[in-house]
Amino acid sequence: MDQVKVGKFIAALRKEQGLTQEALGRKLGVTNKTVSRWENGNYMPDIELLVPLGEVLGITVNELLAGERLSGERFREKADENIVTMARESAFTVKERTEFFKKKWRKERFWFIVLYSALCGALSLYLWLNGWLVLLAVLWLAAYCYLNNRMMAYVEGRVYGRPKPPVDS
Repeated sequence: MDQVKVGKFIAALRKEQGLTQEALGRKLGVTNKTVSRWENGNYMPDIELLVPLGEVLGITVNELLAGERLSGERFREKADENIVTMARESAFTVKERTEFFKKKWRKERFWFIVLYSALCGALSLYLWLNGWLVLLAVLWLAAYCYLNNRMMAYVEGRVYGRPKPPVDS
């Protein structure tokens, strides 16, 4: 799939419809910058937006992914090609998804982890100076287990699609 070709196709169809990037974005619930990124070939629309984008532009999803208007036998050929391409490009292994969500969790909680580590470090210094080395080891093991458990619960929920537990009010 040629992102640049798809982007140029989106731009041409948007202009045919007399829409600005902002107007198209509003119809789809995205920003004009997002539409610009599609049109420049930097990004593809999210899969959830393919059908609505096609409806707004008056084309099928197959035509959108092909980056051109299709008819007859050409439509069928491109449909098969697009299905294979989408399956290949969207197939992530469990390991890849796990690593992605671990990085995301760490990034989202960076300052919490820094503050938590600083607190554990200060407590460690106190324990070290008072000779409580066993308690120090237990502290660091507990801190590691706590953070790792929180992270893996988050990752499993995202990788395996488990619903979030209800929030008590």
